[in-house]
Amino acid sequence: MSAWDDLLKLAQAGDVHGTMRRVGELTPAERRSVAEEPARRLAHRRAAGISPWEHRQELSPLLLTGAGTIGGASAAASWLLRRDFRDLNEPRCVPRVLEVLRARPDDWRADLAVRLARRLRLTDGWPWRVAAELVRETGVEPPQDADAFKTGWLRTLEADRAAGDPLLAAYGPGLFEIDGLATLPLWEVADNVVRLVEAGLLERTVVLDGLVRRLLRDGPAALSPLAGLHDRLDPDLDEIAGHAEDYVALLPAGPVAVADLALSQLRRLEEAGRLSEESFTEALEALVFRPEKKLLRGAIAWAGDAVLRDGGRTGTALRAMAVLFAQDTLALQERAVRLAVRLAPHADPEEREAVRAAAAGLPAELREKVAAGYGGAIEADELEAVPLAAVGDGRRLPAPYGSPEELARGLDAFLADEDPHTFEVLLAGLATWSERDPEGLRTALRPWTEPFDASFFGHWPDGLDQHIGYALRRAFLAFAAPAVTRSLPWRPRQWTRSLAVLDEPPMRRCAELAGRYAEGGRYPVVLATPTAVTGHVAPGVLLDRLERLEAEGVEALPADLTQALLRLPREIAAADVARAGRLTSEAGRECAGWMRGERLGDPEVTVTRRPWHRLPTTIDAAGAPERVRQLLETRTDYSWSTDWWPLVMPSHRELVAAHLASPLCAGTESTDSDARVLVDLVHGDGPLGTGMAYALACGMGQAQAAGRAAAGDALLTLAARGEVPAAELAEVVTKLVKSEYVKLNRVVAVLDDATQAGAHEAVWEVVVPLLPGLLPEEGERPRAGLADLLATGARAARIGRVRADLPKVAAVAARKGSSRLVQEARRLQRLISESTL
Repeated sequence: MSAWDDLLKLAQAGDVHGTMRRVGELTPAERRSVAEEPARRLAHRRAAGISPWEHRQELSPLLLTGAGTIGGASAAASWLLRRDFRDLNEPRCVPRVLEVLRARPDDWRADLAVRLARRLRLTDGWPWRVAAELVRETGVEPPQDADAFKTGWLRTLEADRAAGDPLLAAYGPGLFEIDGLATLPLWEVADNVVRLVEAGLLERTVVLDGLVRRLLRDGPAALSPLAGLHDRLDPDLDEIAGHAEDYVALLPAGPVAVADLALSQLRRLEEAGRLSEESFTEALEALVFRPEKKLLRGAIAWAGDAVLRDGGRTGTALRAMAVLFAQDTLALQERAVRLAVRLAPHADPEEREAVRAAAAGLPAELREKVAAGYGGAIEADELEAVPLAAVGDGRRLPAPYGSPEELARGLDAFLADEDPHTFEVLLAGLATWSERDPEGLRTALRPWTEPFDASFFGHWPDGLDQHIGYALRRAFLAFAAPAVTRSLPWRPRQWTRSLAVLDEPPMRRCAELAGRYAEGGRYPVVLATPTAVTGHVAPGVLLDRLERLEAEGVEALPADLTQALLRLPREIAAADVARAGRLTSEAGRECAGWMRGERLGDPEVTVTRRPWHRLPTTIDAAGAPERVRQLLETRTDYSWSTDWWPLVMPSHRELVAAHLASPLCAGTESTDSDARVLVDLVHGDGPLGTGMAYALACGMGQAQAAGRAAAGDALLTLAARGEVPAAELAEVVTKLVKSEYVKLNRVVAVLDDATQAGAHEAVWEVVVPLLPGLLPEEGERPRAGLADLLATGARAARIGRVRADLPKVAAVAARKGSSRLVQEARRLQRLISESTL
């Protein structure tokens, strides 16, 4: 038997120690003969459809065999980093690999150490430990161009064991330059850094310099926990004086924690008389344009204290207060006015005029205070409403594929970018080119089928992968190689979760088309291919397609027909209804009945709130055709992408929104928001009510800013079309906020943005019924975000010049005290009661 035969038997038995012993016994010639065999074995496993979890016992022996026999250091690094070995047990793997590698020459191991370190990925576990030990054992210079390796060092850093570590000496001074720092638990990093500084293993000045440089480099994406590390380092005045300009530069765009850190250090310098006037002016000007109330309050307090220390700063302080007059938070406006009035006696004529001009936008009572301090009445600004942008759907349908080769290339790329409109064009292209040039299409698909790899089409030893990309490939395979298709198993994978209802139509269409081709049949045209980007199919085009099937004697596929009918517009011309009546096939008769009105109506949607962020939705399906009844059974099952859902029922937005309610609510704190679907959904058709209200409310309550922005865009589109379900939305937001499904401040932020974008009328219609259910009773603690809701209502009322009677608001406004809630209630009450409106 050959050396490889011995090693293969040991691998198949999972004998790690036997493999290590046999590799150590190999002669140089045997090493060379074995070197390529482990890679061939892995390739054979993949070709045979063996998953990484099957015969897993082979992996460690194969890894060790390659580590001990592959000749070049570069090839050995590639071997150790193969994804096949990524999940091997680290505590066992590292010492075994190192033991095998120690039989190699020192210079070879040093070369491997550097190559391995440079090629590591952030997700690599045990390979990092192997690389680190090789660097330490060989004494090679740790590479500086190896960010993932540096990140691994920082992740495993232990201050108590760091003394004498060459990696600390190499990477410690520049640890804040490591890009992967953001992926680490920063509280742990900070604790280690402080302890290293205290032990004298890192120089405090170097650490402080690197920390500030990192905050500057990252700008808006700066790591807020580093602000806490800065405080723990407790720099003295001399140290922070050297970074005065850096702290000023952190104010305009840094995260709140970072900007607050910079402000506190600048105040220390200014109070000690060590901050230049230029830096003071630049810092204050930067602060007053921040949106965060905490920083704005700090700016006002600093300006007031600084003027007391140096009266020459009056002009700087007044210019800053004039900017803050434009803030829409009453408490901030009051503080800014109070300081401006206090400084009035020290203002020169130019400064006085600037303050008066800025005060024109203040509420009446504050405007009067400024007028009293700066001499003479001040006319109020006329606030003009921003017109709502014209509604338009900027999407375009992708063009049909112009050749079989182009179609094959598009299909090959689809699994990486699963766009629902591309799916429709691919499915239509299969029907088109299977008729127009069948041999050309088979030729274009031959690289897929020769040699044949069942896994490429989602056929795995443990079953069929229920994924739309694989389903589409199987439809193409059935055309290109029907005999192969018939021989493959079609059972679903056992672990696959049930798909959401609206994920099933495209899957079924692929499966039935694959079945038609596998049986040797034809399908010259896909009925459901959209003619509009919303997903609609023009009635005349659908009739053309049905007439072609009838003329060629081809029976329509059921799921394709159902999807086509669901994509018809709500209004159908009489001429098309009459034309449909002349169709003779079963599919044609069903289409004619649908066009006559025997179709899906507008069922009533109800939503039940339950724990664990689930919102089961019920759709009253009475009278719905049996063919579409199952699509109304909303579930909370897995969905590969809700992006596909608007195209299933483009004439029934309310029903799709009802399906969206549960995933949107369950994913409010997710990093990937389904709210993006709302942007497309609102361009469809059909009346709106409770379903859309829940989808919008949950979208506005998303933690992810992009999700809230998508919900805001959807709200603006509906407002421009006069379709916002305002009463339902107010009712739903009240319920979800009270039951703590969504946070009020997130919803209010979306409403306020919509107000400023021109949707003030729609927002006011939501705010009016929303306030009574959320405003607290006397003695009851107000919930977070409620004062902001009143402020948003005030903005909408002022823009729209609204007069109204809101008893609950008036009651809050009449309460004693000066809390922000009461102040905002008073402002809104004055706005809606002023006779000048």
